[in-house]
Amino acid sequence: MKPAAHRLGLPLLFALLLPLAARAAETPAPAAPAPWKLVWSDEFEQAGAPDPARWSYDVGGGGWGNHELQFYTDNRRENARVEHGRLVLEARHEPRQGQAYTSARLVTKGKGDWTHGRFEIRARLPVGRGSWPAIWMLPTVWNLGDGHWPDNGEIDIMEHVGHAPGVVHASTHSREHQWKKGTQRTATLAVPDATAAFHTYTLEWDPDEIRIFVDDAHYFTSRRAGGGWTSWPFFRDFHLVLNVAVGGDWGAIEGVDAASFPQRMEIEYVRVYQRAAAPAPAR
Repeated sequence: MKPAAHRLGLPLLFALLLPLAARAAETPAPAAPAPWKLVWSDEFEQAGAPDPARWSYDVGGGGWGNHELQFYTDNRRENARVEHGRLVLEARHEPRQGQAYTSARLVTKGKGDWTHGRFEIRARLPVGRGSWPAIWMLPTVWNLGDGHWPDNGEIDIMEHVGHAPGVVHASTHSREHQWKKGTQRTATLAVPDATAAFHTYTLEWDPDEIRIFVDDAHYFTSRRAGGGWTSWPFFRDFHLVLNVAVGGDWGAIEGVDAASFPQRMEIEYVRVYQRAAAPAPAR
């Protein structure tokens, strides 16, 4: 018997197979974990600059309140780019605007702002001493208390400092619970291959509780526990922040290994979900 290609004729066979190949090449929408619904994502499929419809840049130096050593650049491929299906944020040892390093800090502010939800970020972390990558959230409007940090809150989904490789940190900060007072709500988890392999860093944020996971392993909880805005400012829109800092009050505790740079954080995807029916806050 002749092969199917000969029986059908090559032109007809290709005509039948091409639509199937096109469908196979399409990236399926990620399945939403119950009971969540996908509302925003970036799969980083288009090489080049990060998608300007989803991301903006925080730009500048000056230490960022922590005596950091980097200058965050604006739309510079050496510091922020998409390649091979991943977002790359790269810190480089090179002078810029009075700082010794360059890096990037991407934000979804004004393009992705949410009150509550599930946030999944799959990332591989830099390893150099002095590196300080973070996946976190800040408020979109700053009008609580004195209008500054920490009154308006901060949610740290993942922080990692290069002098303690393989340990990730999750925290929430508010006026009453913050690192400058040593009262922050925080937890750590050993992820020994965090700098060699990709892991999924997840925040679940409900009206009365924040939970943080690595690869669906739950290791941190912060609860409202009846407090007002001074302890729980997490009742309005926040946006995502992705960055690689260098040095700083925490990142440089054991110095900075300049020879280890450039260092990069790579991100395979960012996915944001919200509940179909949001739970009501406790009374």
